[in-house]
Amino acid sequence: MQENDRDLLPEGLGDRLPQQAWASQTVRRAAHDVLASHGYARVETPVLEFEKALASRMAGVQVRRMFRFVDPVSARMLALRSDMTAQIARIAATGLSPSPRPLRLSYSGQVVTIKGDGLDPARERLQLGAELIGADSTEAAAEIVELAIETLRAAGATGVSVDFTLPDLVDALSAGTLPLPSHNIETVRQMLDAKDAGGLVDAGGEAYLPLLYAVGPFETAIERLAEFDVGGALAGRIAALRAIAARVNGKARLTLDPSERHGFEYQSWFGFTIYADGVPGSLGRGGTYAILGQTGRDPEAATGFSLYPDPLIETLSAAAGEERRLFLPLGHDREVAARQRAIGWVTVAALSEADDALALGCSHRLEGGEAVAV
Repeated sequence: MQENDRDLLPEGLGDRLPQQAWASQTVRRAAHDVLASHGYARVETPVLEFEKALASRMAGVQVRRMFRFVDPVSARMLALRSDMTAQIARIAATGLSPSPRPLRLSYSGQVVTIKGDGLDPARERLQLGAELIGADSTEAAAEIVELAIETLRAAGATGVSVDFTLPDLVDALSAGTLPLPSHNIETVRQMLDAKDAGGLVDAGGEAYLPLLYAVGPFETAIERLAEFDVGGALAGRIAALRAIAARVNGKARLTLDPSERHGFEYQSWFGFTIYADGVPGSLGRGGTYAILGQTGRDPEAATGFSLYPDPLIETLSAAAGEERRLFLPLGHDREVAARQRAIGWVTVAALSEADDALALGCSHRLEGGEAVAV
């Protein structure tokens, strides 16, 4: 590396400067306050683990997205976490296995992937979420959706919208009313996900075409899905979606895209993606899934969500107002300064006579025990 490259960061990684770091901590603090108020106990996990531990607790975890290397101590393969949900699953299945169910846990931390997602080049992101271990019922799913909305709103998001999906839709239909050859199932999933009507017909999924039109605002789309479900294979899922929507009605805009699977690698019967006004792309997703036992068997039901609030943090940091910063000259009264901090001032103390209030970003100066504009 050339000498002038020594301060470069790898592609997709970046620093958070003071205003961004402040916004990040504000979001995390607000989010964890909400989660704690609903009984979700916070846990913390290591940034790296044995690859096998991260890959074996949940079906669909993509090992190829992880940075992996050999541990010089154990000579076993390690991986940097790319998704904290798998770590929460490990904790639930090991250290907290004797705890009563349902078990409510929350978390936040940085996750890293080998490459960005789609058009987003970022390879390190903040992940923040909650998991409800031991339940994947309609009631559990409704609690998680409602909690995700409340968490985002407390963190500063406005105009929240939620898009529901049914990740196992093709499995449910192909095993019953709309059978498919086993070698066609994955292609039909892909064509539905891509909204490719021609490809869907070519894959032998012509009977699935109405699903491409059961999308949009929830009330309209759920009626179209119900009309499509002539054989009743989706009756239970449709009833569950209606119940979840009823619980969060008025708290967010609701839409439905029943065949959407992008980003739902390990979810089972229910999934959702969450958005907010003024923030590009999605802010997270969630749904139901299973935690695998020690031998990959005896799965335990779970429901949860993960938020990736970096775009919200950028929006908040750009819109943040000026801090109330008070310059404290040499020899100031420390008790007076403490009282100023208690009423909301951020104080900056002079270290020498050369220190200048304006240069240090202060709008006021402490004079005679009062804050005076400079």
